[in-house]
Amino acid sequence: MIIRKAIEDLLQIVEHLHIEYPKKQFTLDGRLVGDLGEILVEQEYELDLYDGIAAHHDGETPDGRRVQIKATMKKALSFPIDHVPDYYLGIKIHPNGEFTEIFNGPGSVAAQSVKNRVPTKNGLHMVSLSALQRLNQTVNDDDRITRRANNSLEPTTRGVIF
Repeated sequence: MIIRKAIEDLLQIVEHLHIEYPKKQFTLDGRLVGDLGEILVEQEYELDLYDGIAAHHDGETPDGRRVQIKATMKKALSFPIDHVPDYYLGIKIHPNGEFTEIFNGPGSVAAQSVKNRVPTKNGLHMVSLSALQRLNQTVNDDDRITRRANNSLEPTTRGVIF
């Protein structure tokens, strides 16, 4: 309940700022959206987040699979240049606090979306949600991070219940 209300409040603040200062967008993407996404994923999937910030991965499944989590409220997710995560789980957070799973599988599969790109200065490639969704369709169900047992809706359209 807290995260859903916080997202709604933050978006309302952003809207007010944009009305008052129309030259700026005041987007929430970045660290805040990433942290919200990690919490939403931990609540929904069979994984535990690491304490603090860890290099290359954000959490681990009970069977030891290390997972990098990416979240956005826009039309693209970031993918690292300097490494390929063991598993990559990308979501799009919606203004009502629900989310859509965009990609869930081995990082090597997601890495196909950036294989021919020139490195960037910030160490990240931006990948369209549609490109990751296409790659997500190629992932075998056994190669996905599983949802918690109490969550029974479709994996690609599941919203968070608060």
